[in-house]
Amino acid sequence: MSRLQLGVNIDHVATLRQARFRGLSHLPAVEPDLLQAARDAIAGGADQITIHLREDRRHIQDADVYLVRENIASRINLEMGLTPEIIAIALDVRPDVVCLVPEHRQEVTTEGGLDVAGREALVTATTQQCQEAGIKVSLFIDAEASQIAAAARTGAEMVELHTGAFANAHGPARTLETEKLIAGAIMAHEAGLIVNAGHGITTHNIGELFAMPHLHELNIGHHLICRALRIGLTPAVAEMRALMDHYPCPPRASTGAPSPA
Repeated sequence: MSRLQLGVNIDHVATLRQARFRGLSHLPAVEPDLLQAARDAIAGGADQITIHLREDRRHIQDADVYLVRENIASRINLEMGLTPEIIAIALDVRPDVVCLVPEHRQEVTTEGGLDVAGREALVTATTQQCQEAGIKVSLFIDAEASQIAAAARTGAEMVELHTGAFANAHGPARTLETEKLIAGAIMAHEAGLIVNAGHGITTHNIGELFAMPHLHELNIGHHLICRALRIGLTPAVAEMRALMDHYPCPPRASTGAPSPA
């Protein structure tokens, strides 16, 4: 890995579109353009486009998943819950990566990690289904020993450690959350898992996350879309990309970490 990878989540571009054009996708005036947003993110330095097809379809729609997959050459990461209908779509679309996440209809955004330890059989079966279709699997989990150990047992290639509690904490609580993430990254790496992170990451707090060893990829969405309202999406992504390039990536051969290929 030559640099820390950046996945840009464009869900909230679709959120804005749905606010005006829900059920009206046939109209010529539909905006904003999700594909253009993906292209703008790539132009700014995104290595991956991330989208979340939720059960309630609050932003990304089924057609969006196919459209992005068919028209964007960069790596596609599909976030999804453990729902048979959504799993079937993933197996049909075959994104490069799926990230299995918890999902509750009443939540505004994903809060907390997937309970892999409590649903290990289902997560393992879904992981195997996806891998048989040529899709790599990531599990969005809290940095807890029980969840990391369970994630390793499922056979998933990677985990995405949930950084939301870190992002929302202040003072000593922030230090504690950072220490949890550091310990989680070390444990996941030692278990043979590729280590990603995401949720609540901004240009203001990203430097603190550089204390986490073995990071391969960050997935960032809300902050980048907010910045895009002021400076445009391509500059917003480029700004984040420039900060991420300060992450001290050691040579892969010297760490013994698994290859992300």
